Amino acid sequence: MKQSTVRVIIVSWNAKADLHACLASLPGSTADPDRIEVVVVDNASSDGSPDMVRREFPSVDLRETGANLGFSGGNNAALEDNRCDYVFLLNSDATLPTGGLDTLLAWADATPDAGLIGPKVINPDGTLQFSCRRWPTPQAGLFRNVYIGKLFPQNQPAADYLMRDFDHAAPTDVDWLSGCAMLMRRECLEQVGPLDDKTFFMYCEDMDWSLRVHGAGWRVVYAPVMEVKHKIGASSDQVAERMIVEHSRAMVRFWRKHQTFFASRTPRWVSSLVLPWAILRASVRILKRVVTGQAFTKRKSSSTG
Repeated sequence: MKQSTVRVIIVSWNAKADLHACLASLPGSTADPDRIEVVVVDNASSDGSPDMVRREFPSVDLRETGANLGFSGGNNAALEDNRCDYVFLLNSDATLPTGGLDTLLAWADATPDAGLIGPKVINPDGTLQFSCRRWPTPQAGLFRNVYIGKLFPQNQPAADYLMRDFDHAAPTDVDWLSGCAMLMRRECLEQVGPLDDKTFFMYCEDMDWSLRVHGAGWRVVYAPVMEVKHKIGASSDQVAERMIVEHSRAMVRFWRKHQTFFASRTPRWVSSLVLPWAILRASVRILKRVVTGQAFTKRKSSSTG
């Protein structure tokens, strides 16, 4: 029987060393290199990433956008002409284990009603990343990535949002999956369409995609049959203040786009506070970086080759 095929899509922006490690991990993730095609979408990097890909990974389909299209636009540049059975969105600061992609594809083939599938994601030190989550709530936003969350680290709204009550040891249907590593079936992609790059530049496009997959009648499944190691922030940390603003903007846009869906889950007066809270939250986070001397300093990206 013919093995299923997958297009691995990696969007990269000034992450040369991490991109190198990511690409180097792919051949060992499958016993049959002919079943995968790798596309790197470079969002106008200035660190020599495209030259490195051309020189060291000549079989990779390198697509240079000439501009920073963000996560959504970058991935869409490689989604539109896909002919493989699956697409696998993978962050440039992530690596795959030996045989991992074969295992994930085998599980997906055996679960034909799963439209969107997320593997287990771990930090470089082996600890768990919360890559499958429940739908966000204003209550969870009150505690996430702000000082009050550190005062109450065991708060229930954030714990519910991150699914801390789930042991992450077995496959389970979830609300949404992190875009750092997600597998979508081609039939599902053809039905729900690409990422919404008109609304989301960075952040929340994975939540939006997951919600649209649910709406189309497909399952969204967390399947810890493969462990992806993910560093977090290889590109975004280089422009941290901009990404803080972008994250808050994306959350507001997501909430507004799907306000009908959330209307029955959230009191109207709480929903009315989403925008002012997002502005306050972003301002406090940036102010903290200013006070600590971290603001407006680009993280130095290491190079390879």
